[in-house]
Amino acid sequence: MVSGIDKYFQIAPCFRDEDARSDRAPGEFYQLDMEMSFADQEDVFNAIEPVIYNTFRKFSDKKISEYPFTRISYKDAILKYGTDKPDLRNPLTIIDCTDIFEKIELNAFKSKLVRTIVAPNVQDKPRSFFEGMTDYAIKDLKAKGLAWLRILDDNSLQGPIAKFIPENSKQELLKRTNSKPGDCLFFIAEISKIVDTLSGQIRTELGKRLNLIDENSFQFCWIVDFPMFETDDEGKISFSHNPFSMPQGGLEALENKNPLEVLAYQYDLVCNGIELSSGAVRNHDLEIMLKAFNIAGYTTEEVKLKFNALYTAFKYGAPPHAGIAPGLDRMLMLLTDSDNIRDVIAFPLNSKAEDLMMGAPSNVKYSQLRDIHISIAK
Repeated sequence: MVSGIDKYFQIAPCFRDEDARSDRAPGEFYQLDMEMSFADQEDVFNAIEPVIYNTFRKFSDKKISEYPFTRISYKDAILKYGTDKPDLRNPLTIIDCTDIFEKIELNAFKSKLVRTIVAPNVQDKPRSFFEGMTDYAIKDLKAKGLAWLRILDDNSLQGPIAKFIPENSKQELLKRTNSKPGDCLFFIAEISKIVDTLSGQIRTELGKRLNLIDENSFQFCWIVDFPMFETDDEGKISFSHNPFSMPQGGLEALENKNPLEVLAYQYDLVCNGIELSSGAVRNHDLEIMLKAFNIAGYTTEEVKLKFNALYTAFKYGAPPHAGIAPGLDRMLMLLTDSDNIRDVIAFPLNSKAEDLMMGAPSNVKYSQLRDIHISIAK
């Protein structure tokens, strides 16, 4: 963009030192990479949505969500789905009930955030179903517990914590969750961040056990308005997603707002709980870049040293620009109903980033290491 090329599209092999997961291959992967000058978030969405929609329509008979795709803020995604990669085929959502339980004498919920998930129409489920969900939370998710309340035909509550719920709180719960007789309320009580992760995992498991997930559809959505900064384990401010994206509000927001309240023009494209792509409106202004890195604890000299190419280029001026790069391998994984991305890669590396067919990596001679100035610390 700095050189004067106003836009490009490429099918690019990429190399990253990443850990192996079911949807992430270590080492090499392919992406459909595009970037445009004088473009904003809307321009990127308008350009890529027809490409994604028509690609999935051409290679799949499944139902595909029409574009423009649903947009969900990062904050709402974490609260409603417990993840920034929500599977919208699952109709269950997470509801915050912290304020209701602040007025209830229940020690396990004291000073905790409380999230609730409504499991609909489970009146025919045996008690073992509800206790099985509790066992799953404790044994598989290492949660401290999972409370539940069944709503009976007369609107009374049945479950391990039913006797602790006064009538006024019961009515408030039923109204807040829009639940009815035959439904069951599951409760997760934990500290911040942990409660979101556990709630998302419980939501996913309930969707599977209740057969609520539509396996014959592709549901796309955009996650937008990511926070620019977060606090790390030591309480220091650091970048939360992409340090080179443009903060919403520009320099004024960085100078006058609480850093943890600054949002960024960052966006993820998600399909069926899989992140297909990340993108952003790029930070093209040197002053804004230096201020953002300063907030995250970098001096100007450190930025100049670590990111000299951008630092130098931005001194000459850069146009506003934005882009995105959907992962081709992940698209293939979804289109072929594969459970693991390695199933759609010709010569995949294993979880240790080893190529078993080629026997790589292999031992090398000291003379070979010396030629490229690498030493091994034994």
